[in-house]
Parts: sequence; C-alpha cells; structure tokens
Amino acid sequence: MTGITFIGHSTLLIETKGKRILTDPLLRRRVGYLFRSGSQIKREWYNSIDCVLISHLHKDHFDIPSLRMLDNSVRIIVPKNAGDYLKRQGFRNVQEVTMGDDAKLGTVNIKATHANHSDSHKKRIKKSEFLGYIIEGNHRVYFAGDTDIFNDMRTFGRLDAALLPVWGWGPRLGPCHIDPKRAVEALRLLKPKIAIPIHWGTYSPFGIGYLGLGYMKNPPNDFASHAKEKAPKVDVRILKLGEKTAIK
Repeated sequence: MTGITFIGHSTLLIETKGKRILTDPLLRRRVGYLFRSGSQIKREWYNSIDCVLISHLHKDHFDIPSLRMLDNSVRIIVPKNAGDYLKRQGFRNVQEVTMGDDAKLGTVNIKATHANHSDSHKKRIKKSEFLGYIIEGNHRVYFAGDTDIFNDMRTFGRLDAALLPVWGWGPRLGPCHIDPKRAVEALRLLKPKIAIPIHWGTYSPFGIGYLGLGYMKNPPNDFASHAKEKAPKVDVRILKLGEKTAIK
C-alpha cells in the first residue's frame, strides 16, 4: 500500500515501502505576505521523514525555515546547483539531481523528470532546474511540482497516481502554470489510475478577501468536473488539508 497525505499547496507526505517522503515542504502559517487557511499543520505529518524532494527554488516550494523544522539529518534531494546553497545553510545530507537521474532510498527509486515552469520570479540560485519526480515504491507516483504541460508527459509509462497542480496561491495564474482545464489535458497525456489535485486552496495573499475566495475552493472541483468528461477512467480524489488516501 502507498499512503498520500495532502498537507497543503505542494507539500505532501508519501509513504511507501516503509519510507516517508515529503515534497516541497511549506510548513509555516505565514510565508512572506501569504497566509495559510484551514487546518493547523500537525507535527505527525512531518515527523521522522526519510527524504525531502524539492522541485524548484521559488519561495512557495523551497522554504528554508520549513526545512529547519525537520531533523537536520534528513536527506534532501534538490535540483542541480542548489546543493551548495543548502550546505551553506547548514544542511549536510543533500543530493543534487538533474532531469533523468535516479536516486535510491532503500528499495524505493526516485526519478527526476522535466518540469515546464517559469523563471519570472527571481531565484536565489542561478541555473537551477525545474523538476518533477516519479516515486517508484509499492506504486508509481508522479509528483509534478509546478509545471505546465509538456509532450514528454506521455513517455512516463504506467502511473498509479499523479499529483497535479491545478491552481496557485492567488486569484490569477502566472505563466507556466496549469488551471483545471489544462490539468485535465495533462491527465490525457499521463493516463494515471488516480489523480490528486495539488497547489490550490492553502495560501493566499493578505488583504484580498474583497475579491472573493472562489479561487481557493473551486479549482479542484472544476478539475474533477472536466476530468469526468475528458478523462473518465481516471479516479480523481480531492483531499482536504491533512487528509490521507491510500493506493492499494
């Protein structure tokens, strides 16, 4: 069995073959001008982590204070050219990967994949890639990170689950993000058995409540509705913050 817990935004706990893998940890109530909505973060969600996967270095995916909340011996897998930066921050168990690389975590294999994202935000480390990951344990789980559609999605092979972004943290999307309709087009390329929408409904900028909060709630439901029409064989599972689902 493989367990997947949606902690919020792009942070998920993936449990497979006795390993606990955390993606893009964002574990604080406030990150800059973004505030977390909904449930409090529970220590049990990020306790005893074996490995952390970082997809890219934008601040809503690569948060040093959140990483410091983990055990300082935890293994952190990062895109190429980010390792030295993390080591200067005091992290020692760091592994750099580039697209196509494999990393072993016991009997679990982690494969770095391409991600099609934007450099519109200033990054702290130049020439660092955008990545997704395929976790091959009891099941094959694709964590997309933050990406737009790209043709090589059709080459990923059998996928038991795809963890796909369907929005962002504001009322509008920037370049190289996917909305619910485009996320369904990605489904048609990936053809997973299960799809879990991520990157929605967790953080929002302070002081924009007057715009309404539909963008915090609607994206996963819109994604499920479009998937029912365009990719009816895919089991779409919308997880609340802190909710866990099992792949059997």
